[in-house]
Amino acid sequence: MKKWYGLIFVIFFLATPAKSQDLTQLDFPLLIGDWYWFSPDQSTSTSGENAYKAINISFKSDFRFTVKLLKRDGTVEEAVGEYDLDESTLVLSDDFGETQRHSYQLNHNQLSLQGAQFTKVLPNNLSGTWYSDVIQGKDVDERVSDLALILRPDFLFSVKVSGVEGRSVTHRGVYYLEDDHLVLIYRGGQQDSVFELNADTLKLSNNQFGMEAVLKRDQP
Repeated sequence: MKKWYGLIFVIFFLATPAKSQDLTQLDFPLLIGDWYWFSPDQSTSTSGENAYKAINISFKSDFRFTVKLLKRDGTVEEAVGEYDLDESTLVLSDDFGETQRHSYQLNHNQLSLQGAQFTKVLPNNLSGTWYSDVIQGKDVDERVSDLALILRPDFLFSVKVSGVEGRSVTHRGVYYLEDDHLVLIYRGGQQDSVFELNADTLKLSNNQFGMEAVLKRDQP
């Protein structure tokens, strides 16, 4: 097997420590992000069964959460606290000492919580097809010529690495974001990179290994 095949994810997707822990070591990484539920009834009437028009829950990797509830009169209730979970139960303990236990089901962009369906929302304008403009770093094989990264708004991705010899390898999976970290989850592992988005230019880097890729958004 040629060397560049072994370096496909070394380009800039090597796992790196993030914050106080490695984001690639989370037991339930797909929970990380911003989740939204919207009531089918968006009226301002307070006589209905549901007092809320929308709910936003944000989960962070440090096991902190924030809940914002938009009431029908336009006011917002907010709670913050810590969370814990296993395969079937999500426990929310707010900073006032109140604890709630909820059964849940989770995939890459849908969270079913006590029968309410939440959708994960992409916080940055990252979705689209990105093509490499610059790939550099001491661990990047010279035979790697191009990289194409597709980030879908439903948190699915594919990445294709091509070599000067005309061969290519494609990997697919799911991704999630936290602050300036982009984490790809694919068959066989997870990889973390730091991103910087400037209009239609996406910079991905790994400071630990001194690697950097600059990608341009494909314009329709």
